[in-house]
Amino acid sequence: MTAPVFLLGAQRSGTTALAHSLGNAFRDAGGLFTVNGKLLYLLERWITSADLAARHVRADEILHGLRRRLPQGPGSEEWLARAETALRNASARAAEGSVTDPVALSRDILSDAYGGYARWGEKYNEYLLSLDYLVRTVPEARYLVLIRSPDQVARSMLRWSGDRPWNPRSTRAALAKWAHWNTQWLAFARTLPRDTYRVIRYDALCRGEETQRLEAFLQMELGAYLTAIRPRHSPEDEQPSLPPEVARLWQRLTDSHTPATLHERTQAL
Repeated sequence: MTAPVFLLGAQRSGTTALAHSLGNAFRDAGGLFTVNGKLLYLLERWITSADLAARHVRADEILHGLRRRLPQGPGSEEWLARAETALRNASARAAEGSVTDPVALSRDILSDAYGGYARWGEKYNEYLLSLDYLVRTVPEARYLVLIRSPDQVARSMLRWSGDRPWNPRSTRAALAKWAHWNTQWLAFARTLPRDTYRVIRYDALCRGEETQRLEAFLQMELGAYLTAIRPRHSPEDEQPSLPPEVARLWQRLTDSHTPATLHERTQAL
């Protein structure tokens, strides 16, 4: 099995569209790519050292979180059933007092949920808030990072509908959220070998200009799977001015998209 791939990106950066395309490509290659499975995000919050000391892993709460907004992508129903079995088995082991390391137990759950596939991956935006846990739990992971200009993200956030009480309600708040989430990635990327991640621009992806880079990174053909990725709205002019700190951060992100290493550029700033 190849190293798992996590697709990262701030909300409204196009990650869901790319994730569904990868889901189809992984399926046809004997793999699985879950879209918003969020298993690791829930494991971090619901399996702690204190829980294991109490012999009480809340598999019911994790399962409720997984089902509240169901994972998507080909094979997601089968994966959810496997994840439930893995969680129930892990909870029983904890009750017997046979495990004391929450990270090791989380690794076992992931292995049971995703094992047997030729390759696997996952997209969940909130993993940008759990990067240290992610690398401890899946140290062999590789990362795809989708970036989109902050003004376009802000407009998309403000157009977003549905039950999302955490969504910003002003351009200022949307830009601040975009900046915080992307700052998490830049700090984390300094700790990674350059060959373990790729930064992809959403606008270039929509124009078909990122296909070769993605194929080289994932070692699989993707052209036929990416043709449907297009902007939902007609292109709009970039806003002429952004808050200086947001503009600087966007420049750092676009610099990280170039062949020069992020390590070299961030150390110069």
